[in-house]
Amino acid sequence: MNLNLGIELNETITNSIVAKLAEYDPSLRDRPKEDVVRKCSAARILSAMGNLNSIPVFLKIKDFVERPLLEQNDPGVMNRGMFVPLRKDDNQLFIAIANPWDPVAEDTCAQKYPDLEIVKILAPVAEISKVIESVAKTSGPTKSELESIQVDEVADDISDFNITTTYDEPLTQFVALMMSEAIKGHASDVHIKCEKERVHYSYRIDGDMGEKHEIPMKLRDRLDAFLLNQMGLAPEERSKRPGISGRFTVSYLRRSIDIRYERHRTYRGYHVTMRILDKSHFEAKLGMGSLAFDENTLFEIEKVMAIPAGIIVMSGPTGSGKSTTLNAILRELNRPEDNILTLENPVEDEIQGVIHCDLKDSSEFKPMITSFMRSDPDIILMGEVRDFDSAELAIEAAITGHKVLTTIHTPRASQIIERFEQLGIERWKIAQTLKAACAQRLVKMLCPYCKVKKNGLSEREIRKYTLNEEWMHREVFAKSTEGCAECHGRGYSGRTAILEIIPITPEWSDALSKGTLSPYELELEVRKQGVLPSLKDSGLKLVGEGKTDFEALRKVIDMSSE
Repeated sequence: MNLNLGIELNETITNSIVAKLAEYDPSLRDRPKEDVVRKCSAARILSAMGNLNSIPVFLKIKDFVERPLLEQNDPGVMNRGMFVPLRKDDNQLFIAIANPWDPVAEDTCAQKYPDLEIVKILAPVAEISKVIESVAKTSGPTKSELESIQVDEVADDISDFNITTTYDEPLTQFVALMMSEAIKGHASDVHIKCEKERVHYSYRIDGDMGEKHEIPMKLRDRLDAFLLNQMGLAPEERSKRPGISGRFTVSYLRRSIDIRYERHRTYRGYHVTMRILDKSHFEAKLGMGSLAFDENTLFEIEKVMAIPAGIIVMSGPTGSGKSTTLNAILRELNRPEDNILTLENPVEDEIQGVIHCDLKDSSEFKPMITSFMRSDPDIILMGEVRDFDSAELAIEAAITGHKVLTTIHTPRASQIIERFEQLGIERWKIAQTLKAACAQRLVKMLCPYCKVKKNGLSEREIRKYTLNEEWMHREVFAKSTEGCAECHGRGYSGRTAILEIIPITPEWSDALSKGTLSPYELELEVRKQGVLPSLKDSGLKLVGEGKTDFEALRKVIDMSSE
């Protein structure tokens, strides 16, 4: 009975929020409920929730927090109730909450401050988590404690590795600190490397490798075995395989975060890369946040998404956000009437209503595909095209009437066609099935608090970046060499995606099939129309808006092209 009541209450709340969103935007009224939520940003949904409950909404709360008041409260308790106290006076206590229907925050604060009136303010979960993280202290073992670890000790299995708790065993506490600091700093990866005379770890943040932190040499094998243990693998696996792939989960402030683990043997030991799959501070929605592409590009993506069968290919180097963009497209395509299957290695972002299939190793590809195609899919997402088998599957699936999304490694969008040819696929098959060739990059954004103004570029810079002379007199910004507290001295804060799309129309498809148009000539033809921006165009727009600088841009884009 209580369960049914909870389901009915959740349904009532959802319906109320959707109705309120439709009031803001009448075009949403005739859409299914799932579409309304998918089309609206988190901030917009939060505003509707605040309106329904007559609670003001603050999207940024960090600058309103009284630090001494915050430090009086237990981070674990605040995280459970997803709230933070902001400030208080003689009569009132102002608190930021994430869920206006959850009484935990108000009840907890009423017990701690019984003489004060509780005034609630609605704020995004990511903002509240960020404030809680700022006081969540995880102290690691001292260097002497690490040095004193006996190398023949074997730590107990940790089925649920909570990295925000305290462990007596120094190595466990060290790993907990290393991972919690990575998540707190929004690192994408943690690298552990063995050299001749030292072992060290470092974080990749906003695409750049950071400072190297030393690890006692004698802990090299213990640390290696500890991480393997997290995935249920015995240390003996190290001598059996040159490379080991896996994943494990850590608990950080009561939320589960997947860690994708990759280890390969090196001359001096091993190199471990741990990719942190933390989506809590990132909202992957087309047209919003870091996927806020220009209007013409978004319109072209929507046109391609509406085509019933064919391939959409996203290209770019590792770590350019290709999979994130495809998952955002998949969310837009996700409808109850469609059967959507994905084939990934590994699964990085689960979407409700989508069936995700995880490849354990390359030997599973062919048998999995055979089963896949018999499962009556409408839409297929393949993690990556990397050989003839995967390329052939993508083409054949599109020919037989399926919509296929996938990624591939090429520098330019037009080179996607040539890459498929290199893998053994005939040009006419590619031309007839490819509907959009896309190239993506992630560009570092300048810290808004410390970026430095420049009054135009020098003549040398104009020539180096192949720019018009108007940039000599145009106001631009650059990173601060010292940085600030907000960006932790980096000068940059976060990244945004820029996308180049080449739509393959029936006319261009026919010309490509007959060989009267080369892929590069197709790219030039799209540029000549001047509607869809290139990667360089999009990057220069960000520079002109003061959001990034040429130093960040040249690292991800060939600036020598016109």
